[in-house]
Amino acid sequence: MRKVSFYLMLALLVLGLVQTGVGAKEEVIRFAADCAFPPFEYVDAAGKLAGFDVDLAYAIGKELGIKVEFINTGWDGLIPGLMNNNFDVIASGMTITAERQMSVNFSDPYFEAKQVILVPVKEKTIQGPADLKGKVVTVQIGTTGDFQASELKGLKKVARFNFVPEAIQEVLNENAVACIVDNFVAMQYIKEYPGTVKIVEGDYFAPEYYGLALRKKDTELLKKVNQALAALKANGTYEQISNKYF
Repeated sequence: MRKVSFYLMLALLVLGLVQTGVGAKEEVIRFAADCAFPPFEYVDAAGKLAGFDVDLAYAIGKELGIKVEFINTGWDGLIPGLMNNNFDVIASGMTITAERQMSVNFSDPYFEAKQVILVPVKEKTIQGPADLKGKVVTVQIGTTGDFQASELKGLKKVARFNFVPEAIQEVLNENAVACIVDNFVAMQYIKEYPGTVKIVEGDYFAPEYYGLALRKKDTELLKKVNQALAALKANGTYEQISNKYF
């Protein structure tokens, strides 16, 4: 009788652990970004990942009740890494384009940006894209800035770099006349390094929209992410994150 009672109690205990989730694998969403793109994603002074996209990813996870892991990955490896199941969502200031939509699904747009021309602060001859003819222009490889520069006629060269700071430094080294980059990234650089570069005034490029990128097959996750984005905008969390960085 004692043996029966013991095994019965053991079975009930195990059942209780399963029902409470103890020992069960926790659901996780793995986000990834190229964390050299402040203020959207970067490594802070303490060595931690930070930025608008990073905070937004954790807010999405909190809204969904799912744990978030954030992975720092080079820009060129983001879409291949997503396809290889290394992570689940790209949150890296990625512009929604028709070419990228052939490989991935995008969430609803969550941010509007535009490309700008960044030149040394003492530069006076570059007033717009027409003044870049016959000149060297820098970009971060594979970005919208790269696409926009590639469409400009008459450039001497488009010099491509893995990271935005490298592209801007090339301009400061006088090996190129300008860098084409996202406006908020340009403003962040000017804030951190005043007196070095400036934005050429004028709207020369069409607005663009950032989206979170997911695998084509992950339609249920895409639905959840879009629902979370809508909720964060409705409850004020999105605005709080935006005000923190912009």
